[in-house]
Amino acid sequence: MDALTLLYWLFDGLLGGCLFWLAWQALATADMFKAIVLYVSFGLLMSLAWVRLNAPDVALAEAAIGGGLTGALLLAAMARIRGSRLVASKGGSGKDSAGTGGNDD
Repeated sequence: MDALTLLYWLFDGLLGGCLFWLAWQALATADMFKAIVLYVSFGLLMSLAWVRLNAPDVALAEAAIGGGLTGALLLAAMARIRGSRLVASKGGSGKDSAGTGGNDD
């Protein structure tokens, strides 16, 4: 076995170990923001794993959907949840004068 093959095995083992560690940390943490950041990191490392498996199309989809789009949606949902909790803790109903909830979407 030559040195380059050994280096590939070492890199793949390290990549797999990092994926397991990130998945465990994302599931075990109590902080929602930290869990989302770990999830996005997991998605980006998973796309690297797909590249190593010679599946660049799946890697590109994983990076775009798993790392980018889903992470952005989760962060937006977290911001909305924290915003509604802030309004509820202040004693407000969360609605503006028109009764629409303050959303102009």
